[in-house]
Amino acid sequence: MSTKKKQPDIDRLQRIAAEARRNRELQDQTYRAKALKIYPWICARCGREFSGKRVRELTVHHKDHNHDNNPPDGSNWELLCIYCHDNEHSRDQVAEWYDGSTQGSAQASSLTHRPFAGLEDLLKVKK
Repeated sequence: MSTKKKQPDIDRLQRIAAEARRNRELQDQTYRAKALKIYPWICARCGREFSGKRVRELTVHHKDHNHDNNPPDGSNWELLCIYCHDNEHSRDQVAEWYDGSTQGSAQASSLTHRPFAGLEDLLKVKK
């Protein structure tokens, strides 16, 4: 008896993914357009000014990191250049990585190799 796996409907999955991307782009354009009307075209971090085609390098950052929180007054947004926006999210990832003091102590207790264990004896002057 052969077991035949049901193959996923690739076309259907691609259509769903494309629709999700379109919906996200429409949502992004909506709050981005509003933010560009509300705020001056200046990066809130580095202070670079943008105009013309370079405005595409200006992104909308959600202060609370919730992309669904888009109040009409723009209070959850700030305009950041693509570099500062990447830095902002990288900083959060690094903070999560280093978050918690128990992680470091657990790591220290699991170490068994002590490369300098006999160094003090070697450095003592023999009389």
